[in-house]
Amino acid sequence: MEIRIDGKVALITGGSQGLGKGMGCKFVEAGADVAILARNPENLERAKSEIQASGSGKVMTISCDLLNPIETKKAFKRAEKELGQIDILINNAGTSKAGPFLEITDEEWQNDFELKLFAAIRLCRLALPAMKKKKWGRIINVLNIGAKAPSANGAPTAVTRAAGLALTKVLANTGAADNVLVNALLVGFIKSGQWERLYKRANTDQPYEEFLQGMVDARDIPIGRIGETTEFSSIALFLASEAGGYITGAAINVDGGRSPVV
Repeated sequence: MEIRIDGKVALITGGSQGLGKGMGCKFVEAGADVAILARNPENLERAKSEIQASGSGKVMTISCDLLNPIETKKAFKRAEKELGQIDILINNAGTSKAGPFLEITDEEWQNDFELKLFAAIRLCRLALPAMKKKKWGRIINVLNIGAKAPSANGAPTAVTRAAGLALTKVLANTGAADNVLVNALLVGFIKSGQWERLYKRANTDQPYEEFLQGMVDARDIPIGRIGETTEFSSIALFLASEAGGYITGAAINVDGGRSPVV
């Protein structure tokens, strides 16, 4: 089944690598114009080239620190000015932060909530009015499976992502009457920039694919392999399209069956 979103405009945070870049490629391939937000300008430019090669849609990059509310608003308004109304908002920023509860500082808690929850709140607040007026909109919050089944050492990310799960349901109920659909995708073990950085830090001679398989084996993933970025992006595209037009308030595990919670 070919899914198209021709003429739609998508804004993707954390769009310079990994899942964000993958969704950018998939959306452009399906006919959308895309704005990707991230902090590092060099990474953004590299991602732009790759995304642009995927299709004919426009691709713009915006360097933005989502911890800064003023920067966040300026970035949104710039994307809206250059590409038009934002039809699809993907809140994807933030890498996993996890450790023993007693060792996590107030600053670490606050930064995690700012990046993973408040940045999404601010962008949704900016995007929702025009979506509701147009009677069409899609918001996808990228979380992780720890939001449903947190581990003992899963804080702060498991807590902030659980808050994102509640935000998803609140927004779904807020937007449903105006055809603004809000869903969450919960990441398991999927190829991303995060795992590439972990591989580099490991400083091992082991081939990357073997390193990843070792991580899979240690995590007891029923499907027996790591997920591909394109598999995740395809689900995001489905939810962002008319094909997913009767789905809202859902939290879909994209994890190869690893989560103990449906």
